[in-house]
Amino acid sequence: MKKLFYILSAALLLAGCNFLEFDETSSDYSREDMYTTYSNIQRMLTNIYGYMPCKNIADVSSAMRECGSDDAEYADQDASVQRFINGNWSPLQTVDDKWSLYNAVRSVAEFLESMETVDISMFQYDANYSQWLEHLKYYPYEARVLRAYYLFELARRYGDIPVPMTMLTAEQANEIEKTPFDEVIEFIESECTECAANLPTSWTGMLGEEIGRVTKGFALAVKAKALLYAASPLHNPSGDRAKWLEAAKAAKEVMDMQLYRLDPAEKANNYLSPEVIMSILRSEDDRFELTNFPVRFTEGSRSYMAGNYPTQNLVDAFQTLNGYDITLDQDGWHTADPEFDITKPYENRDPRFARAILANGMAFKGSTIETFEGGRDYSATRSDLGTPTGYYLRKYIQEETSFVPEARSSFKHQWIVSRYAEILLSYAEAANEYFQSPTQTDGTLTISAADAINQVRLNAGMPDVEATSYSDFREAVRREWRVEFAFEDHRFWDVRRWDIGQQTQGQIDGVKITRSGSSFNYSRFTVESRTWAARQNLYPIPQSEVFANPNLTQNTGW
Repeated sequence: MKKLFYILSAALLLAGCNFLEFDETSSDYSREDMYTTYSNIQRMLTNIYGYMPCKNIADVSSAMRECGSDDAEYADQDASVQRFINGNWSPLQTVDDKWSLYNAVRSVAEFLESMETVDISMFQYDANYSQWLEHLKYYPYEARVLRAYYLFELARRYGDIPVPMTMLTAEQANEIEKTPFDEVIEFIESECTECAANLPTSWTGMLGEEIGRVTKGFALAVKAKALLYAASPLHNPSGDRAKWLEAAKAAKEVMDMQLYRLDPAEKANNYLSPEVIMSILRSEDDRFELTNFPVRFTEGSRSYMAGNYPTQNLVDAFQTLNGYDITLDQDGWHTADPEFDITKPYENRDPRFARAILANGMAFKGSTIETFEGGRDYSATRSDLGTPTGYYLRKYIQEETSFVPEARSSFKHQWIVSRYAEILLSYAEAANEYFQSPTQTDGTLTISAADAINQVRLNAGMPDVEATSYSDFREAVRREWRVEFAFEDHRFWDVRRWDIGQQTQGQIDGVKITRSGSSFNYSRFTVESRTWAARQNLYPIPQSEVFANPNLTQNTGW
């Protein structure tokens, strides 16, 4: 099977679009061989799952996309993620290049074509035969939803994209034209709707009780997300409210399943949470912790600049526990909360703050984080292997990981692809934009935008949103996206779909902390000035693809 996976995943590098041709001569297995047993068919589908993008930049395994937004900074200034923010991003200097997802799209086309003639009746006397047949009837729908998801990943990066439905020859691949973004979304919507009607709500009780597989809920979640992006300002500059209605209805469809529920416990690394709709499971590994632990906890194992460090920009988005804004300026902290102690700025904050960020004075691995000047986790320069912003990452960290030589340990990680809070915030945003009011409902959208967002806040231990006007509520929803999904791969994309980069991406800040006896003084400082241009709302198409296919016109500004 190692040979099989080589066939399907190796870069054969045909010119244009990476729509690979199946080369039967490179293996002892023919294409027909791979569709004659249940286990081989299952492996073919598993290979399609293997293209699921994770939250890290592909060519820098430890750099998260948030470092290309105002939520985080990556320590290594030579890492390719810096191209997002320093002006060196171009069709020749790409970042997070996912044009390769067309390999997945082509694998789906090959799989669907082959499944039309599958016959495993020779195994009819096997005890599992009837269950195999039951599973096989779902496989094409799983593959189609995965294709829809991959096309969404391509469309939110590149906008108008080719949408091949068959296995193209090299010549056809080099001539295919782009499909307009709205039509791509329409295709995704149609595929997800049809497949959702033919997929189970859960794989519990079925053969193998496999987890991490496509379900009806995930199919509908992909549709809801695609429609939300189509309704957002970047792709809906006229503010067509009909698009917002469709996005709200799609989110409501998931809500009406009553299958998922908000979970007050931690969702990161917890695929069993009732809130998780889809997650990617990874094997035991300590590289994430090696990169993101405060360096003293790596016991000398880290000797390179790395790490995803939260910014003060992000910290300011987390309100006090009573729901008041709190910000840091050069002269210290400011809030209107009469009960908040500004000498202890990281206490009595939105509880989601402590789940996302490690700050001065917080407990970690039986110790206390010290990011004040001279503290054990303070960094005067980037070369000290410490934080350039005054904060460390907490989200997704497995705190039990140990780098003690005689007791080294690592744990599995589960990256969240979709969870129920996303559905509720999608509904809240879309309903407010459609009604131009956070409190209005009708016979179709029977829950108000305010009710939806307040479910998320209540689950987090926060009071209801006080915003009552359309515009104020819009800002409240955008804040909620930022804090609820910090480091879950949303902010980078939200900045783009809302078209707010010009206002938000010019500068990132950090905190400077000095100790005076038993107390601390806090001040804001500029970590980095950044470059932003409107063209960055979409990725550049790799220049090699444009050279190969003259119909792939380059995105505006690139």
